[in-house]
Amino acid sequence: EDKKAKTAGSKAVEDKKAKSEASAETKTPTGDKPTSRSRRPSTRYIEGAHIQLTSNGAEGYGFSSSRYSRSRSTSQRSGSEGSNSTPSDRRTSARVSWSKDSSAFYVSRCDSRDLKDLFLVDSIAEPRPTLRSYKYTMPGEEGIRRSELHYFTKESKKLTRVTPKWKDESYSSTSWFEDSSVMRFIRRDRVRRNAELCALDTRTGKVEVLISEAIEDANLSLQSARHLKKRKEFIWWSERSGWGHYYLYDSDGKLKNPITRGLFRASSIIAVDEEKGIMWFRGNGREKGENIYYEHLYRVYLDGTGLTLLDPGNATHRSTTSPTRAFLVDNSSRIDMTPKSVLRDNTGKKIMDLEEADLSKLREIGWKIPETFVVKAADGTTNLYGNMWKPFDFDPSKKYPIIASVYPGPQMEGVSHSFSSSSSQQQLAQLGFIVVQVGHRGGTPKRSKSYHAHSYGNLRDYGLADKKTALEQLAARHAYIDIDRVGIYGHSGGGFMSAAAVLKEPYNDFFRVAVASSGNHDNNIYNSSWGERYHGMKEVAVEEKSTQGDESKRRSSSQSDQTQGKEKSSKTNSQAEKSKKVDGEKDKSATAKKTKETKFEITVPTNAELAENLKGHLLLVHGELDTNVHPANTMRLADALLKANKRFDMLILPGTGHGYGKYRNYFTHRMWEHFTEHLLGDTQPGADILEKSRFKNH
Repeated sequence: EDKKAKTAGSKAVEDKKAKSEASAETKTPTGDKPTSRSRRPSTRYIEGAHIQLTSNGAEGYGFSSSRYSRSRSTSQRSGSEGSNSTPSDRRTSARVSWSKDSSAFYVSRCDSRDLKDLFLVDSIAEPRPTLRSYKYTMPGEEGIRRSELHYFTKESKKLTRVTPKWKDESYSSTSWFEDSSVMRFIRRDRVRRNAELCALDTRTGKVEVLISEAIEDANLSLQSARHLKKRKEFIWWSERSGWGHYYLYDSDGKLKNPITRGLFRASSIIAVDEEKGIMWFRGNGREKGENIYYEHLYRVYLDGTGLTLLDPGNATHRSTTSPTRAFLVDNSSRIDMTPKSVLRDNTGKKIMDLEEADLSKLREIGWKIPETFVVKAADGTTNLYGNMWKPFDFDPSKKYPIIASVYPGPQMEGVSHSFSSSSSQQQLAQLGFIVVQVGHRGGTPKRSKSYHAHSYGNLRDYGLADKKTALEQLAARHAYIDIDRVGIYGHSGGGFMSAAAVLKEPYNDFFRVAVASSGNHDNNIYNSSWGERYHGMKEVAVEEKSTQGDESKRRSSSQSDQTQGKEKSSKTNSQAEKSKKVDGEKDKSATAKKTKETKFEITVPTNAELAENLKGHLLLVHGELDTNVHPANTMRLADALLKANKRFDMLILPGTGHGYGKYRNYFTHRMWEHFTEHLLGDTQPGADILEKSRFKNH
């Protein structure tokens, strides 16, 4: 047995040596040995067998997914070596998606050549202040980052661009469907009010529009299509009913049935069992008596029957199913409830308790859980949900100033709905305040489309009426709230909302103190996607131009001017409701066509326009190197306030970006002192910000 083992060991060594020698003979195209970690076969390139598909590459116009094909942030230091170097010599690969039989692929191309530079100065850089530049697009600008969709077939040996329908259209949810000749994608216009799910036959170049969605007076929200290839169907999400729901279509774009329906929001698909025809999804707003934002896990058949709640309980749930979907772990949380986890079966029945958080140590040191409340919006009918933090030594016989912690959205409302043992709101409350968060119409897409669209066309002022009304209702309920001492603060979007509160009439008579940090006070110089998506933009004709059937310059003739209104209507047409549209065909006529050139127009109201209305006490804060919200947003407002001879405080944090980094704590102390000085009458006498005397009122 020992001899056999030695013989076997020697043979293994010889085999390993032979493989090593063979590997040494097989070189990669660069002449390097393949790494031992790589199990992929080495690639041999045959000279002369390649096909060059493009010849118009340029910096900022490429197929690579690398950051070098997109915007590029540079630092230019006077006298520094290599400050003008470019990454043009770096090789990057194109991210192509091959069809199943490798007979075709599609690839996206990004064109950022027309993007303009934005600049910042790092004042504390050593040895000299540094100029920083980065690419940044603003609302309505012609020079934006554009996307192109291309496809290649072995038969044609050509790379063909998908003909755009709209100016500056974008693409998403691209995939191969069924066979290798059909690719599907979603295209949408730049104003974000129109979108189409398309099927492109790579053999003919014809594009069939399977679903067309359009909306007026709001931005069109979308999700990726979920293709069910075994069933030759797909799932489509739409807000056509006024709420976000899922719909089942056959592969040709014919609507079969709604999968979910009702006055609630189906928000995300967790899993689909094609064989059993079952979908698991998360949703909110369906369960009566609950906060409309509390999420639950549901199961439903694809024909729309058998909708089952799988994690009941008055809380927001983040449930996870087992691989077989036979069980689920239900993790429930609420800002005013101890978090817990339970095990449930596939019908939602509880099998056993798993764990519950122990808050006893927190309570021993005086910690108290926040409270929740519901008030009406300024329209008198819409429910708004909020949270309230009180000092741990709260005395109901005293009067407390009230401060609103705000974030306007519209992509999220800035109101917490899950448990946390600590928060910045509680820290502020400890100084002697009642601190609240409360929602507002227009703040979030997680409710009805009408609720979300309330902000469209009025990106500056839309949330203030609901904030004021909510605080007044709380003061009417609770005698300990002093409605004559009201503060407001927020960061980024919350910064522009807080400043607007002390600038916009009549709210400037209600809100007495505001801290506006890193606010996008002028959304005309904030990033293009924000203002264009949430405020709205229109496309207008500028001139008529003669063309020879140039399909790439076709413009949408159906763009409508933005209007304001409380009722938002959605218009949806499926492939079954109209004859199939075919795009991408070349114009066979030699007759010249008249094509309208267009441009985009957008103007968002700014806080600087309201500078003469400032009342109360305003603290403006901004990071010197903020690449998200450029400091010019705060500087333009400061300039307008100076011209209007207004008193205000301003703090610029050197060498910091949007989140303030090492100066975050310093900013927090300054915010606290701004509120205590102007709402409690306590002024700290010393220069050291960490040395504080006890507040006389608390």
